[in-house]
Amino acid sequence: MLSTFTQKVAGAIAFTCYLLNTIFWLIPIVVLSLLKSVTPFKITQKTLNHLLDGCASNWISVNGITQRLIGNPNIQIDGLAGLSLNKWYMVISNHQSWVDILVLQRVLNGQIPFLKFFLKKELIWVPFLGLAWWALDFPFMKRYSKKFLQKNPHMRGKDIETTKKACAKFQHKPVSVMNFVEGTRFTQDKHSQQASTFKHLLKPKAGGIAFALDAMGGQLDTLVNVTIHYPQGIPTFWQFISGQVDQIQVQITTQDIHPSYIGDYANDKAFQANFQQWINALWVNKDAEIEQLKQASLND
Repeated sequence: MLSTFTQKVAGAIAFTCYLLNTIFWLIPIVVLSLLKSVTPFKITQKTLNHLLDGCASNWISVNGITQRLIGNPNIQIDGLAGLSLNKWYMVISNHQSWVDILVLQRVLNGQIPFLKFFLKKELIWVPFLGLAWWALDFPFMKRYSKKFLQKNPHMRGKDIETTKKACAKFQHKPVSVMNFVEGTRFTQDKHSQQASTFKHLLKPKAGGIAFALDAMGGQLDTLVNVTIHYPQGIPTFWQFISGQVDQIQVQITTQDIHPSYIGDYANDKAFQANFQQWINALWVNKDAEIEQLKQASLND
């Protein structure tokens, strides 16, 4: 373990590297985004899409180099075999820290298509980042609240219809859609407030993943189920970049997504119950998996 002073120096250097790397790749992404927004030719847009995804993947790769040079945690990975850049994936994971995103990007970069998140449509107006997310084909979704639909029943179903149109581009372009099923980071306070029946997880929120699967119209046919465990305890972003994390365990399993798990979650109660049962079973297994990893770490 590094000394406190060394940790501060390492963290400052790492943060600077992350910042410079982000700025370096954001510039060509924004430029290519602007070109993509004005070109009417599909072949040109396809080329720009490959360049944009390449920029994003290189951004992750350079971040990985920074991690290896500063701190270099031992990431034990099980389950990468069989993944492909040419398939369509729904990726789910437990969520404990912002570090999870860095770990997922590093572990899955080059193994599956670039990870994309479903974003609220309003986020497209975020300066620079909104343009970059649009150019990188992050799916923007329009969700209507139950209160809004009660007042405007003619809009029922329009949200999924709009999102499906936004996802049409993925029919011929492999994609990985990321979803943190718990909806927020795990903390003991949140766990207690929920009265979660799981030992190491918050209650899963099935609506988001159901919406994404339905919006993609069955295009996402494989589930990549990732479990992340930190033997030393859940780290903060600062602890990770300053070399205070020695070991990370990542276990990956895949399974086909059965057509019965694609449907109208909001309005079909039978489908909703069946889908919730599926997600809950996944969470029961994940909770047991984390317990096994924890016990194995304690015995080492």
